Amino acid sequence: MKRDILRTIEENMDGFSKGQRQIARYLLAHYDKAAYMTAAKLGSEVSVSESTVVRFVMELGYAGYPEFQKALQELIRTKLTSFQRMEVTNHLIGDGDVLEKVLNTNVDNIRHTLESISRTAFRDAVDALVKAKNIYIIGVRSSAMLANFFSYSLQMIFDNVRLIDTTAGSELFQQMMAIGEGDVLFAISFPRYSKRVIKAVEFARRAGADVVALTDSPESPIAPSAQQVLIAQSDMASYVDSLVAPLSLLNAIIVAVSRTREDEVRERLQKLEHIWDEYDVYDKNQG
Repeated sequence: MKRDILRTIEENMDGFSKGQRQIARYLLAHYDKAAYMTAAKLGSEVSVSESTVVRFVMELGYAGYPEFQKALQELIRTKLTSFQRMEVTNHLIGDGDVLEKVLNTNVDNIRHTLESISRTAFRDAVDALVKAKNIYIIGVRSSAMLANFFSYSLQMIFDNVRLIDTTAGSELFQQMMAIGEGDVLFAISFPRYSKRVIKAVEFARRAGADVVALTDSPESPIAPSAQQVLIAQSDMASYVDSLVAPLSLLNAIIVAVSRTREDEVRERLQKLEHIWDEYDVYDKNQG
């Protein structure tokens, strides 16, 4: 279960040693910066040894500093405001090469996603989409771009794809009114998690629909209500998240789905090409 690190630190303050209290006070005041410090760097900031820092996080219940640091990074991604996120990113990049730093982070995100994602969850998600009576897709704010791309791509394969318009506010649930057994809601949400997506997922589950969640963590608020949870690494890129890994995962789903309906997809794409040619959709001037 996800723990509130800061509350745990506050509640145990009286039982800490002098050095541990120095660490605790620094974390409470600067947890956003501490999340990306090594144990040695954090110790240096508060004038204690690296071993004191490691013993401190283990006393909090973590197996070691890497586990504590990961939990702290998850905390700041869900709690920081957009302005604070930008400040943290600027602090991390410093005076370095922005292009190199951001692109290397994106490469790392894709690699970590590939290494950690459940192949079973991926196959089950593809199977659910292929067998669905209707496919509903939802994503808000930065995730709306992913939802739009995914919907556009699936509509080339299926006739039963519905992109939920999240700008409609109170009308969101009207768009989902007919969702039920045999349908699939594909929900996309990354920090800071949208309440609209969380409520849509809960609504779909109560209606008997299956839910596929694309998110950043098993502890994401949309994960408990999903039959399949697809985890994609998404670290901060200034005030927004890097969405390269989630987009790559969606690409993989589209390819996998299309391969299960190869003959149908080929026929649909041929028809589309004729339509595009007839209505002069694409520029064919290669000169």
